Amino acid sequence: MGYYCVAVIFALVIFSPSSFALEDPCMTHNIKAAAAYNNYKDSLSKAILFFEGQRGGVLPSSQRVKWRANSSLSDGKPDNVDLSGGYYDAGDNVKFTWPMSFTVTLLSWAAIEYQNGITSAGEINHLREAIRWGANFLVKAHSSSKGTITLYAQVADGNADHACWERPEDMDTPRTLYKISSSSPGSELAGEAAAALAAASIVFKTVDAKYSRTLLRHSRSLFKFADQKQASFSTSCPYYCSFNGFQDELLWAAAWLYKASGDQNYLKYVTNNQGWSKSVSEFSWDNKFAGAQTLLANEYFAGNKNLEKYKNDAESFICALMPGSGSVQFKTTPGGLLFIRDSSNLQYATSATMVLSMYSGILDRSGGGGVKCASATFTSSQIKAFAKSQVDYILGNNPKKMSYMVGFGDSYPKNLHHRGSSIPSIVSVHPEKIGCQDGYYWLNSAQPNPNVHTGAIVGGPDSSDNFLDSRSEYAHAEPTTYMNAAFVGSVAALQST
Repeated sequence: MGYYCVAVIFALVIFSPSSFALEDPCMTHNIKAAAAYNNYKDSLSKAILFFEGQRGGVLPSSQRVKWRANSSLSDGKPDNVDLSGGYYDAGDNVKFTWPMSFTVTLLSWAAIEYQNGITSAGEINHLREAIRWGANFLVKAHSSSKGTITLYAQVADGNADHACWERPEDMDTPRTLYKISSSSPGSELAGEAAAALAAASIVFKTVDAKYSRTLLRHSRSLFKFADQKQASFSTSCPYYCSFNGFQDELLWAAAWLYKASGDQNYLKYVTNNQGWSKSVSEFSWDNKFAGAQTLLANEYFAGNKNLEKYKNDAESFICALMPGSGSVQFKTTPGGLLFIRDSSNLQYATSATMVLSMYSGILDRSGGGGVKCASATFTSSQIKAFAKSQVDYILGNNPKKMSYMVGFGDSYPKNLHHRGSSIPSIVSVHPEKIGCQDGYYWLNSAQPNPNVHTGAIVGGPDSSDNFLDSRSEYAHAEPTTYMNAAFVGSVAALQST
């Protein structure tokens, strides 16, 4: 059964919500995870495995998540395009290209920077497949014909989808298509997709050169579109609204394109536009400045001294995170977790941790000394230690003594806010369709999720380290692809030491 279990029926079942009963051997810990919170190899493996549970489209024979089946096979049909595949972003069944792109970028960054550690864990091929699954969708979602650029931004009506509680294999809500184009641009989306494909092209450069060239070609086209048709993006609102503008995505994409291609035009672009860079207090699907600054700080230390503003802004972000810096902008919980926002705080904590890990590595390689903040100077070892404390907290070194990764350790969330995980599997438990409203029986059930979504990281505890393991607590109990992607980078840094 691999890491995942499918619930087994031990009694005669009549397939109706009112009388459906099952016993799940997973809940008696037939899935055993290492209890030690610092088992980074195990947590890395599970964090990568999570993405197989988020897949749309035709699942491959190598699929390890056995409670999932094919889904959303007709996506794109109204426009005669194939938009099957890709990832559902969270606990729903919508495909949002913007956060999906950010997910691919983060996974690729981890694969590039921590390849040796991920390889030693036996996970580099699984990680590459996770990246390819997302990148393939981005390539299909992008077209360029006779000077007209199109990029599909979203598949499915978010409001209709959220009004139902259905497995992805059953969903019958409108698979409405939303897109940006030359006549209706969106630089945030096109820029992030360009960044994702440029980063992914590096991952595959030595293992699949033809595919790598394809990704880079699409990336160049998307960046040109994003830059020449500068306009803000609002298609995914109210679920993914652009609050931060598009200049961060343009810098982020250009930085990745320079790293992927060595084309001096991209270096010139970030040099000429470094006035856009500013000190920020988060790294997220909406705000990429800290990521771009970190990439370009690396270029600064490599000899491009005219990129100093990026280096300074990157270190301002480090100071905003480090306790005792004198310019810290965030509290930590009593248990030591970075606390940025109450809703899905771990998405911000994991992405910040990934940047801390990346920057400490830059300092190590460059001999750049430390980061000087208002009240203290932090060495790379101190930055690395704080990043490690965040990973350890997520994996169980916290006041609740529980892991916030599903399936890791003996105590972890059992009531994930996730449609596919919370409803009995279509594969071998409940093959009959479960309709839009019928699924609410399982949303409101007091029983643990029948399908253990191993590797999923939830939104996490509140500012006092409290956590209510409730399916209705979507702000704290829902996973997202980009949260897991940032954790992959964070824990891979520790696996690589």
